Amino acid sequence: MSATQPPHIVLLVSPGAGAGHLRPVAELARRLAADHGFTATIVTYTNHSSPTQYSSVLSSLPPSITTTALPEVPTDDLPNHARIETRLITVVRRTLPHLRELLRSLSDAPAGVAAFLADVFCPSALQVAAELGIPRYVVFTSNLMALASFLYLPEQDRTTTCEYRDLPEPVLLPGCVPLRGADLIEPIQDRGNPAYPLMVDLGRQYLLADGFIVNTFDGMEHEAISAFRELSDNGVYPPVYPVGPITRQCSEEDAQHGCLRWLDGHTAGSVLYVCFGSGGALSVEQTSELAAGLEASGQRFLWVVCFPSDKDCSAGYLDSPADNHGDDPLSYLPEGFVEMTSGRGIAVPLWAPQVEILNHPAVGGFLSHCGWNSTLESAAAGVPMAAWPLFAEQRMNAVMLEERAGMALRPKAREGDGVVPQEEVAAAVKELMTGEKGETARLKAREMRDAVAVALGPDGPARRALEAVASKWKSTDGTGE
Repeated sequence: MSATQPPHIVLLVSPGAGAGHLRPVAELARRLAADHGFTATIVTYTNHSSPTQYSSVLSSLPPSITTTALPEVPTDDLPNHARIETRLITVVRRTLPHLRELLRSLSDAPAGVAAFLADVFCPSALQVAAELGIPRYVVFTSNLMALASFLYLPEQDRTTTCEYRDLPEPVLLPGCVPLRGADLIEPIQDRGNPAYPLMVDLGRQYLLADGFIVNTFDGMEHEAISAFRELSDNGVYPPVYPVGPITRQCSEEDAQHGCLRWLDGHTAGSVLYVCFGSGGALSVEQTSELAAGLEASGQRFLWVVCFPSDKDCSAGYLDSPADNHGDDPLSYLPEGFVEMTSGRGIAVPLWAPQVEILNHPAVGGFLSHCGWNSTLESAAAGVPMAAWPLFAEQRMNAVMLEERAGMALRPKAREGDGVVPQEEVAAAVKELMTGEKGETARLKAREMRDAVAVALGPDGPARRALEAVASKWKSTDGTGE
């Protein structure tokens, strides 16, 4: 690292991440540039990229943060039914030679590379950084409980043989709420799937890191953070730096969206916001049941409607909706639904400015898939949730929100097909918006909002954690040792 150049870091974002992973990584780079004087290169993948989503995030970065994309690699040898995780990890592994060339080039530049940060699906890249003598970290864009589940997975794999949903005892992760095996991350629920050993490998590869930078905060995961620090002090795991919550900030452009004007016409706390994220998809049947339940609930709502899929609840994760549909997602709603709920509800196709919506005074609840970005945005706004997890680590998030944070209720799905029937939708929505349990969740959500403010305060723990790891990167060898 040159004494005359600002320290430079490289951040590698998982392929297929869309804005969900890219945004917190980009915001982390922005904070390091603004508050600690770093320059940065954000590295993305050509495979499974979403140019529209990427552009919306990357175009606003300051000149001190540059971007580059690793070239496309062939994946047509993978079977059509290969899971998302298999596709993503295959891309990461096949692009390692290109990443090595990029890192070597950046290391030879005057600024050098003070640290390399790899996103959730990219820990195989840590070995490349190690070979080049670059300090290496995992930037974990989800929570500490999810990271703990990955780290514990090789031990679980060694000591159990049944499917995880059949485990007789709860899974106890350090400082975390007890989990049923069925609530563990979705990609490990079929040990016979080729994605399963790849997940086990991730758990091993994470230990190549010099530290974990995690998008969480003390108010949400106090016990887990304390347990991890003790384990780190005893040399079990690398140190953890809880730098969250890292969320999207409100923008003047998004604040002009028409749905916000609709919200202006409603009383404080009276509207339920419904959204399953950019990658989640409900089945056609579940979409109809949800619509009927919202109508029967009698509650006001703002629903961001995406295209349904009867194949995979993560159908929107890799591909843009425009790649698969030429029509309007609202056409999949029950006939007459939009007209019958007019005035009380509004259906918005595909996307709406979520942060602005959650912070609007009219919004009093959030029916969510429990993606981690959405969870943090809801916590920052102090909005209670109805937890409706779909895939990835979202079931774990739902358990945390309901049983530990206390800011969420959880609708019950039918046995067998997993559909949440309209009667349960209506009951859960009414309870969240007007019931006693909903009021309790609302109070907990407001407490969580206050905890977010403390974490992000001028001398808050998130700022101190980022300062601690930034200081290491500014030291002579980048590891602080």
